[in-house]
Amino acid sequence: MAKTLELQFTTEFGKTASLSVDNPKEPIDEEVVKLSMAQIIASEVFTTSSGKFVAAKG
Repeated sequence: MAKTLELQFTTEFGKTASLSVDNPKEPIDEEVVKLSMAQIIASEVFTTSSGKFVAAKG
């Protein structure tokens, strides 16, 4: 069964945006996920209609 890892971010306008990763490497290392989310935020690669990612939500 295929699994999906969903990363939730808060945007600059206070909304929630999500990124999904299909078939993530297991076991999931929570610290690596947190660091990766911080890098995604810092890179400012993703922009949504509610602004850039500013914080990891879940």
